Amino acid sequence: MHSRTPPHATTDVLVVGGGIIGLVTAWRAAQRGLSVAVVDPEPGGGAAQVAAGMLAAVTELHYGEQTLLGLNLASAKRYPEFAEELTEASGRGLGYRACGTLAVALDADDRAHLRELHTLQRQSGLDSEWLSGRECRRLEPMLAPGVRGGLRVDGDHQVDPRRLAAALLVACERAGVVLHRAWAERLTVVRDRATGVVLADGTALEADRTVLAAGSLSGRLTGVPEGVLPPVRPVKGQVLRLTVPERHAPFLSRTVRAVVRGSHVYLVPRENGELVVGATSEELGWDTTVTAGGVYELLRDAHELVPGITELPLTETRAGLRPGSPDNAPMLGPTALPGLQLATGHYRNGVLLTPVTGDVMAHALVTGELPDEARAFTPRRFAPAPSAQPFLEQPA
Repeated sequence: MHSRTPPHATTDVLVVGGGIIGLVTAWRAAQRGLSVAVVDPEPGGGAAQVAAGMLAAVTELHYGEQTLLGLNLASAKRYPEFAEELTEASGRGLGYRACGTLAVALDADDRAHLRELHTLQRQSGLDSEWLSGRECRRLEPMLAPGVRGGLRVDGDHQVDPRRLAAALLVACERAGVVLHRAWAERLTVVRDRATGVVLADGTALEADRTVLAAGSLSGRLTGVPEGVLPPVRPVKGQVLRLTVPERHAPFLSRTVRAVVRGSHVYLVPRENGELVVGATSEELGWDTTVTAGGVYELLRDAHELVPGITELPLTETRAGLRPGSPDNAPMLGPTALPGLQLATGHYRNGVLLTPVTGDVMAHALVTGELPDEARAFTPRRFAPAPSAQPFLEQPA
């Protein structure tokens, strides 16, 4: 049985995609008094099952992404209150930890790169502290002796994405969100307006507003007009999970990250003794194979950073797909097709941007407009030049 509503049921909001972005959109919309349904064969799944959960607005600052930085910082600022509210609404903890992040350099080139990043952070008004190698090892004694220096960022925290997804799922159900555990086969467009979707079993779901929030799959929904289809691509990431036995605890007290031979590696210690190591970044289409090479490179780089990691049990290897956009920033809010909104393209910031995305999308669904803080992330920034051709009408 796919749903708790009859065929042709009409809701205010229909969210296509039940990952953390789709679920937070549904939860916040339901809190605004809207009737909401979510379409996903496995709600609570998606990229969150693979993500490490770093809330690293400062550490992950990149040149040319200062506009995105503002949205990242706004979301990071909301996380403590968001985590508390979601925990109360769901009765489930999120594994939220205000533990800070330490980014370290292993050679002279890495050190120069980190110095440049520190300068950019300071120019952007961000709080980070430069440490010597000795000071880094004093904070984290398991670090390799060759660490040349690092950046201490106490404001970059972490959350457990799997627990976040589970809590959002419960919160949605408690808020009255209807779950359709099925694939959305195609978008229905009638008289140049999105009116819902047809499920894989032929069930037609009607909605006043449809939100496409299907992560890397957002660009593959049949029926979305070409000029509106989001330019989202899958970016593969491989992640390892290890377990820190009690005799080794505490292994690391905070997230540790570095660039090793040009590749980014991070180690995220969970409060339950799990240690997440990631992540590769591979443009390989829809491939989600865990490869020996990917596992080897992650363990090799992590070993250079923290030699003691090779003594830990390896408990899980996973690969997932991040939803990348042309400018690495999300697409939020109304599209050029009336009745269709987007919440996708979050790339490496989906977990970090969960709180602000929920607020932005709720506002857009109620008012039809984006709030000021999200205006730069309208899907229309990628729209083709205006055309005299109307959207093709499809039968209801």
